[in-house]
Amino acid sequence: MKLRPFTVVLIVPTGIGATIGGYAGDALPVARAIAECCERLITHPNVLNGAQMYWLLPNTLYVEGYALDKFAAGSWGLRAVHQNRIGLILDCALEEELRLRHLQAAEAARATLGLNLTDYVLTDAPLGVELRRAPTGASWGTLANPDSLLRAAEVLINRAKAEALAVVARFPDNLDSEELQQYRRGQGVDPLAGAEAVISHLIVREFHIPCAHAPALKPLPLDPHLSPRAAAEELGYTFLPCVLVGLSQAPQYITTKSEFCQPSDVWAAQVDAVVIPATACGGSAVLSLSQLKNVQIIAVSENETTMQVPPEKLGIKAVRVNSYLEALGVLVARRAGVSTVALSPSISCLHRLQVNQFASTP
Repeated sequence: MKLRPFTVVLIVPTGIGATIGGYAGDALPVARAIAECCERLITHPNVLNGAQMYWLLPNTLYVEGYALDKFAAGSWGLRAVHQNRIGLILDCALEEELRLRHLQAAEAARATLGLNLTDYVLTDAPLGVELRRAPTGASWGTLANPDSLLRAAEVLINRAKAEALAVVARFPDNLDSEELQQYRRGQGVDPLAGAEAVISHLIVREFHIPCAHAPALKPLPLDPHLSPRAAAEELGYTFLPCVLVGLSQAPQYITTKSEFCQPSDVWAAQVDAVVIPATACGGSAVLSLSQLKNVQIIAVSENETTMQVPPEKLGIKAVRVNSYLEALGVLVARRAGVSTVALSPSISCLHRLQVNQFASTP
């Protein structure tokens, strides 16, 4: 008997200082391991983007955060593709050298990886990224000219027939900030992540196509005490390679259920399990998926964040595990149809339920 594909959603929210997944690509080992114990993994750019480091997982769907929320709510479906035609938006605020470096990265992706890119567009006004910090410590940001971003996207979609969009925005450097120094030492919150999410959310909400962002920054001076988790972000001039790889096979979004849906399309009802940091269970996707009858929420305690939203506070029934290694064990057991209770050295006896004589009968 052929079972339906075992489907896992892996979420590490961006900009909240996750000890695993709070840096560029440091949750990739988790994604690689989970992808080996399921037929289908659904995750988002914050998990898979590793600057110039990337790992293409053939059974993994790369879904932007806003689209992941819509998917989890049952509003959108996901349709796998063999290849997307990627449009590139460059912030006109990029200095000439930075712009050229990013164009060369895009050309390299075409020549060495065979990715399909359209011609690029410069925004007609600087995007004006400003970084902010929430009282919780989470990072976020704003755009001074969001309309300029949307106009550039519209040109690529309508004239270049782009099916996915990569955005490179000029971010403030803040080279001497204490927050940046702590981050490079492996502590604190990614100061860029929250603003990056704003950029991709805006395009996906407006145009319903895959999008991911790569910040443009001046190269940092060498630091002999750099944390290994921060190292991927300091290898060169650009974060663009991982974004282009991710978008190359990112699923298209199905925004309406109709007779044109295909049997291979993926909907929230097909999800079997969700893996999430234990203190970050308040996101829209987790709240939506936790309402589905057959979805198991697995909360990982050792992946600490600046949030204080455990599943118990929200009334979410979750399996608490200490580590991602333990989460892998829970996933393997669930995929095999084995109750985790049976893996314990002691099993409690079944209890008799009383029949209510006034209970209604069908």
